[in-house]
Amino acid sequence: MALELYMHPLASFCWKVLVALYENDTPFEPHVVDLADEKSRTDFEKIWPIGKFPVLRDRGRDRIVFESSNIIEYLAHHHPGKVELVPENPDRVFEVRRLDRFFDHYVHEPMQKIVTDRIRPEGKSDPYGVDQARRVIQTAYGMIDRDLRDRTWAAGDAFGMADCAAAPALYYANRVAPLGDAHENVTRYLRRLEERPSFARVLREAQPYFAMFPG
Repeated sequence: MALELYMHPLASFCWKVLVALYENDTPFEPHVVDLADEKSRTDFEKIWPIGKFPVLRDRGRDRIVFESSNIIEYLAHHHPGKVELVPENPDRVFEVRRLDRFFDHYVHEPMQKIVTDRIRPEGKSDPYGVDQARRVIQTAYGMIDRDLRDRTWAAGDAFGMADCAAAPALYYANRVAPLGDAHENVTRYLRRLEERPSFARVLREAQPYFAMFPG
């Protein structure tokens, strides 16, 4: 198969790419990478020495594509489908890319800060950093809630790359920094994301691995 995705079913940035692939029924071969397994990690590092996933290999074009946003942009250009994840219209694409970066930097990354702090060795935790991360997430929730007052999806009426970014970011963030009752628009949006067939499939496939999540 031309497309191969190196990933893990529990990894949030992998979810972002999987949603994009499933949205357009793009055929690909998944390679589950277990970084705790020496052989699995070594084999992956032969493909991508940095050792971070997701990574897409396009054998047909002899290309290695890294980072979730880059991969979705690459798919939109070289393997497009029925869902236009990255619009061609300059104004629309700016908004999609702006929100893609927003969800990654201000929801996804601080969420990961909270999660990784839970698995640090004893005495190595960073309560100040975790508190900062929680404040960033709460601020982001408020901004997203305002944006979603008159929108179905992140950037408007059409599902796109920003929603691929939002799905894992908000799903995991809600587990470590619950939305509560203060952000009704975000709560409804997350429910729409969870009901979207592409993301629902990602969640089903991750189910056997959820016990590994440091909740």
